Amino acid sequence: MTDSLANPHLRHPLPAAGGPREIVILGSTGSIGTQAIDLVLRNPDRFTVTGLSAAGGRVALLAEQARRLRVRTVAVAQEEKVPALREALAAQYGREPLPEVWAGPDAATELARSECHTVLNGITGSIGLAPTLAALAAGRSLALANKESLIVGGPLVKALARPGQIVPVDSEHAALFQALLGGSRAEVRKLVVTASGGPFRGRSKDELAHVTPKDALAHPTWSMGPVITVNSATLVNKGLEVIEAHLLYDIPFDRIEVVVHPQSYVHSMVEFVDGSTLAQATPPDMRGPIAIGLGWPERVPDAAPAFDWSTASTWEFFPLDDEAFPAVNLARHVGGLGGTAPAVFNAANEECVDAFLAGKLPFNGIVDTVAQIVAEHGEPAAGTRLTVPDVLQAESWARARARELAAHTAPAARSAQATSEARA
Repeated sequence: MTDSLANPHLRHPLPAAGGPREIVILGSTGSIGTQAIDLVLRNPDRFTVTGLSAAGGRVALLAEQARRLRVRTVAVAQEEKVPALREALAAQYGREPLPEVWAGPDAATELARSECHTVLNGITGSIGLAPTLAALAAGRSLALANKESLIVGGPLVKALARPGQIVPVDSEHAALFQALLGGSRAEVRKLVVTASGGPFRGRSKDELAHVTPKDALAHPTWSMGPVITVNSATLVNKGLEVIEAHLLYDIPFDRIEVVVHPQSYVHSMVEFVDGSTLAQATPPDMRGPIAIGLGWPERVPDAAPAFDWSTASTWEFFPLDDEAFPAVNLARHVGGLGGTAPAVFNAANEECVDAFLAGKLPFNGIVDTVAQIVAEHGEPAAGTRLTVPDVLQAESWARARARELAAHTAPAARSAQATSEARA
């Protein structure tokens, strides 16, 4: 695996310094960020946090995190939140000196290049691309939970990252990262990415036509934000993970398989050429993958719960129904196109999910609309080098086109949703 971005065979790309490893956490008030902070606070001898960033919607929590961690810097994307943040910090710190406050849309990017050992990028969405690039350019180790930055800016990320500089935090990619230790790249036959199947596992495409946002948000295994939860219901998230696996591990798309595993115990698997398959398994808990991202190449004791092997359990695996859930094959197509196509796919999906949650698109309309937008976008010109402005322009067009298409679909979608809710 010598040429992959996430190379488990390499030791940490930066020399270990004395004392706890210095960490910057981007997206500290979100799900990944709060769990990372829990891990840090339980392991003060291993980790210390120097900086936190957040959008600014939860300034009281951000101020509390800053005090508990004794950080040097706090950053918020929303400049108008600075007065409330300073007030919250003053309430937390009393007469003690306050941390430095950075604000604005580039604050997280500046924090990502600040002096530290590891940057945990837990930001949601493609706005995480600039901080990802900044951390890599500054030579930081990158614990990557922001899959979108790799999806939309794959060539840009690959041009900057040294082999092994990225350690993935997604549960599926952290699982692959660990399972790949079982052999060399030449010995890998295929990667097997597991999917819970979401709330609609086993339903046909026709049966999905009238499901509601409430139905889609009832995930059977994981507690996540609304966009990620709907992505799990459509399996768009699994499509994004297939693209991510291809970029991280340099495995062709036709050797990356998706299998449905409702229990979410096995997070992914690697099949080797001798017929052996190595699976990484833990109870569903993101603190394990976060610990891999922050601590690699060392494991953090008791980072997450382990199985009780004295208790009987059943683990099931099912093939993916590509007709009911076409998002994975669409993602393979998009990944093969390259260029700005993944950015279009991701941005259009985010807008379509918002439209679905607002009752403007039916559930099946999410992926159908994304597929139409990808087709309209077309194939990239041969030999074209991707740039950040290219990504931003493609995203802007895709979002506008998705909103336009959703507006035309809205009356019929609202009528169908009202009928479905009346039946329920």
